[in-house]
Amino acid sequence: MHCPFCGATDTKVIDSRLVSEGNHVRRRRECVTCQERFTTYESAELVMPRIIKTDGVREPFNEDKLIAGLNKALEKRPVSIERVEEAVNRIKANLRSTGEREVESRVVGEQVMKELRSLDEVAFVRFASVYRSFKDLNEFREEIDRLSKDNNS
Repeated sequence: MHCPFCGATDTKVIDSRLVSEGNHVRRRRECVTCQERFTTYESAELVMPRIIKTDGVREPFNEDKLIAGLNKALEKRPVSIERVEEAVNRIKANLRSTGEREVESRVVGEQVMKELRSLDEVAFVRFASVYRSFKDLNEFREEIDRLSKDNNS
């Protein structure tokens, strides 16, 4: 690690601590040359699978698109940012755990619907209406009936 003050390449770690629920390591370092101290953060670089769109185009996983889709469905709904972040982390963990280098966008969409269903039923129906391309009011009604039936079971 280069010293940000003098550019020397020799620094030593003084202290290390887990932060962010153990997902990152915070390290206090000291430059051997100029004795200045600074902090670095370390986290694992986990490779997300590429997404295969319905038209066959392959693109890198985009967390911003995932968050935007969830936030659009959850607009003006009483769901905290923390719960949305937890849902995003579960979706990402599920995608990584497949071990696949590529997954179909349908898999991501189904994961999003599963998370929305547990976060907020209105947001779930909003997302499902776009995701499943509801064509009329009857399709909305059928999805709501299915949701009600599942909740009563």
